[in-house]
Amino acid sequence: MTSAIGPFAINSSFISSASGLKTIVRIHNTNTGNLINATFPVFEGQAVADGDFAIDGVSGTGAKIELAFVNPAGSKTGMLLPTGNAVEVFDGVPATCIDVANPCVFVQANNFSIPGSILPEALEAHPTLLARLDRIRRQASAAMGLSTDEASTPPSTPKIAMISSPSSHPLVSGQTLSESSVDLVIRAISVGQPHRAVPITVALAIASAAKVKGSLVESMMRNQDSVHPDGLTLGHASGTL
Repeated sequence: MTSAIGPFAINSSFISSASGLKTIVRIHNTNTGNLINATFPVFEGQAVADGDFAIDGVSGTGAKIELAFVNPAGSKTGMLLPTGNAVEVFDGVPATCIDVANPCVFVQANNFSIPGSILPEALEAHPTLLARLDRIRRQASAAMGLSTDEASTPPSTPKIAMISSPSSHPLVSGQTLSESSVDLVIRAISVGQPHRAVPITVALAIASAAKVKGSLVESMMRNQDSVHPDGLTLGHASGTL
């Protein structure tokens, strides 16, 4: 949704830009108080829609919109690590709680006796997993100061996701994701449902957690070189990000 704001502002004449240039629109996220810079091409006063840029899990192609989140730490809690620790334990499961662009909770898939490459349909069909993940999420919410107790935890905050080491496995499309193409595999849950890709704010949080010494993400990445020089490559149920 954030990527649509800049082009909408141009096309609705809230702001103007010279044709043939990349425009930067500074967005104030009033939910978090953070700033986001959106960069995209403009032609004849309108945001360019057509292009060959593709994102796994998103239909079709289009013009590339680059988002830069400015100082995204502490979006809701004011702290990178809201509990003060890189690892906590909820419901007997180690977890990393981090607040970057969105408060998130990361747990390792192997603590639930499932493959980290599990697909959304299998996640939904599992008799106990989603309920247990939500119980962990609610306990983490209270520990992060986002809610007073488990019962008052909002359905969408914090996000929770399972992480695992790379492995070759099928995607929802039927294609195969190669082990060598990603640094980490992630399965995100959004409002109680398995996500077919990964929300951008969750991706930002996990990339940040990879740099936090002692976090579950950092410990998994510690002795591993990134597959891409520009940063972390995540494997999700529809491909990579």
